[in-house]
Amino acid sequence: MDYLKYLAPGYDRAAVLRDLMEAFGHDVWSFAYFLTHKSDAADDISQEVFLAAFNGLYGFRGECTIKSWLLTITRNKALHYLQNAFIRKVTLTDRLVRGVSPAAEQIVFDRLDNRDLWDTVMRLPRKYREVLVLDYHYGLKVKEIAQLIRISEGTVKSRAHRAKKIMSKLLTRNDEEALGYE
Repeated sequence: MDYLKYLAPGYDRAAVLRDLMEAFGHDVWSFAYFLTHKSDAADDISQEVFLAAFNGLYGFRGECTIKSWLLTITRNKALHYLQNAFIRKVTLTDRLVRGVSPAAEQIVFDRLDNRDLWDTVMRLPRKYREVLVLDYHYGLKVKEIAQLIRISEGTVKSRAHRAKKIMSKLLTRNDEEALGYE
């Protein structure tokens, strides 16, 4: 996808957009969900991200990776969504209750530990959750995370360290509760 740096007017932007959506659609949606905790908001934000990418294709200069570029757009759109006065003042319950079919029980048990871990990550304050997700889930380097969130590399490292400490405490507490020690 390095060819994005060399796009010239007249290039088939629809084909490029399809490539971007196929390669990074899941990452964009997941990051939007991690930031907003709402699947419908992640859907809307993902559409906005790819619309913005489509409109800004010729402006991509290659100063960062394509993934970083898209995740930066995603973060900005998600933060705008979260700062919206309507969203801040009105909380809609959009929790879906999903039944587990007997055929899916094994899959659920296999993924339970992973889900508990991500549920714990989702309980972290956004500034810590964001750094962990960008590091562990998306594999971005400290420098890329710092550029994406617009903070210093030292702050990224500090937040990652604090997030890991909080995660350790939360996971230890969850284990103790599960074993009945609390």
